[in-house]
Amino acid sequence: MKKYLIWLGSLSVLLVSVTGGLILWSQLAEDEFAYRQVQTIAPRTDNSLLDFYPHISKVQRPEETFSFPIDIGQIGPTHSLYSGPNQYPFFCMTLDSGLGQPQLDNQLGHGVAVYDQDNKVIGYSKDCGVKTKLEYYTIDNNLDPKPLTLSQAKTFSGPLFRVERGSINRFIYTLVMPISNQEVGDRKAQSQWNKRLIYQFNGGSGIGYRQGRQNAWKVMQRQANQLLDGYAVISSSGNKTSYTYNMLLAEDTARRVKKQFTSLYGEPLYTVGIGGSGGGLAQYLIAQNSTGILDGLIPLYSYPDMITQTTYALDCDLLNNYFTFRADNRKAWRDWERRRLIEGMNAINDFPQRAGFLQPLNQLMAGFVPSFPDGNSECINGYFGLSAFINNPKQGFLRQFFAKPVVEQTNWSYWQDMQHVFGTDEQGFGRSTWDNVGVQYGLNALIDGKITFDEFIDINTHIGAWKAQKEMHQEHIVTPFGTQIPLWLSLWGSDNITETEQSAAPRHHGDLQAMEAAYRSGQVFIGKVDLPIIDARHYLENELDMHHMSASFYSRLRINKANGHSNNHVIWVAHKDHDPTSQAFAMMDQWLLNIKDRSPMGIQAAKPSRLKDTCFNEDGSVYAAGENVFDGQWNNKPEGACQSRFPMYSTSRIEAGAPWAGDLFKCALMDVDTAVQQGLYGDKVAPDDIAALKRIFPHGVCDYSKPDVGRPTNI
Repeated sequence: MKKYLIWLGSLSVLLVSVTGGLILWSQLAEDEFAYRQVQTIAPRTDNSLLDFYPHISKVQRPEETFSFPIDIGQIGPTHSLYSGPNQYPFFCMTLDSGLGQPQLDNQLGHGVAVYDQDNKVIGYSKDCGVKTKLEYYTIDNNLDPKPLTLSQAKTFSGPLFRVERGSINRFIYTLVMPISNQEVGDRKAQSQWNKRLIYQFNGGSGIGYRQGRQNAWKVMQRQANQLLDGYAVISSSGNKTSYTYNMLLAEDTARRVKKQFTSLYGEPLYTVGIGGSGGGLAQYLIAQNSTGILDGLIPLYSYPDMITQTTYALDCDLLNNYFTFRADNRKAWRDWERRRLIEGMNAINDFPQRAGFLQPLNQLMAGFVPSFPDGNSECINGYFGLSAFINNPKQGFLRQFFAKPVVEQTNWSYWQDMQHVFGTDEQGFGRSTWDNVGVQYGLNALIDGKITFDEFIDINTHIGAWKAQKEMHQEHIVTPFGTQIPLWLSLWGSDNITETEQSAAPRHHGDLQAMEAAYRSGQVFIGKVDLPIIDARHYLENELDMHHMSASFYSRLRINKANGHSNNHVIWVAHKDHDPTSQAFAMMDQWLLNIKDRSPMGIQAAKPSRLKDTCFNEDGSVYAAGENVFDGQWNNKPEGACQSRFPMYSTSRIEAGAPWAGDLFKCALMDVDTAVQQGLYGDKVAPDDIAALKRIFPHGVCDYSKPDVGRPTNI
């Protein structure tokens, strides 16, 4: 039987037989055996083989090769099962997690130093392994976890929990099991467990290169109520997006952490995910891409995924830079509600900025009349600094963890963290999906008559794009007053934004190979999930928090598109002073226990009749519930009661005419004459305005009636 070695991006190897069978094969550096098994190597650039590149959800995962459970005093696997090679450099954080030094694994100077009792270096740890250990905790009346010694635990009469910690896939894992004091010392005892399992995911913005911190206290504190109700809880620093957004690695890690649990305690009645922000989108993607890990999802403050969020999030500093430095009439944009017309996300006049002093400082340095900002936006309050952290390979906010030679040799960005998925360019930089070619910023405001054609032309002439990664350099940040008050002297990443040339500031072409790999590897939420979902969030639009309400509805639209319905998807929005999490667990418990048939229809039929889209008042009472309560612009329906009570906002791309689902990397283009003929700008467009549009958009403008250019046709 002939087999082909095919790359999924450059992440993992698919062995594809001529009969169409698929298995996912881990690409480890030492696994030369896999290469010797291959008779014909198919180059990744061979377009004739594209039909062999399935979505990751269609690919069978390999059998486990590690013998679980990990014994007490032993170290878990240091290589992932199927998510690709280990990333280096990799900073160990076992000390930060209260687990002592990592285990020595080399004498070559790779990784962090390991010391003896005399503080002398005895070797190094590059893979950050720690020996599995048991600890004991209680939870007090204030819902605070408290550690207990072994002798204290044996006689303790209150709530008692056995906590196991160690390392799997180089990340710190935690298992928490309710027990009685008679079970102290018995690793497998579980008499207080209600047979329900929670997998805790956590959020944050990360670019890889470190193990991450996980403390038992924090894991338990987040689920204190559920632990007291008898749930078991498991988690891993590899499932906290502060440390990586590689969702295949996150899946691989979650699968193994759950395997450690079930090897000790058997299968639970069900496993439900919980977690906010990045911990919410991780649930969406793991549920879409795989089976056997989660049975139900409770994403909090969620986005559909990380990567399509970057599409509009990376517009923020471009727009901030335009409003602050490049606009022909900067005074006009000091009305922050006008900025909302372009940015989409909320902006509020007279809302204070924590670092507002940076604006006049940078304006003075640029030769402008300085002005203090008299308002704020989600783009600033929520996403300040994100473009430098996520997109700039030279910034390296993690540099304090590493030696200077390592810092200089490493490209520090989200794209680099994903290089084994998206691939690298000729200069070795991780390929980027971000694209703004043809994007007409402020198009909706122009159509609605809220900005003039001159303003529309000015925005799109000067907004520009992020420079190619090879042209980027570190931001100018100085700390004369200490790191708590940094002075950002290249505000909004201004030095890394393309300059206005004779016609217009050039736009950025995203990498099509990266886009296709993002889709195929399951980094994009395309809505193909049938599991029960309660998507819950506080309403934080008036706080200018980055967790905007509309993101729940991007997920809803994608599920509708993929499945033809969203009957398995419930959205809850609560006043910020009411926490509906315990209610969500109670309703999810009913839903999962009702399931008799695990088919999509069976899951829908099992949903409790009173579980509906709902918005909650400050006191927890229901303001409105039902099928249409969130209707609004996002689905082109009259405004529902919850939408009226908790209005949502949009994004820069939606305000540029893109679909609300937000699942589009690169738009198809149409020439300006066609756009004018279609009436995109109204009935009459002056010849000078047409000429200006052609100058700004030589390749054409976005045609959103067509699908994403970056999406593979078979996905």
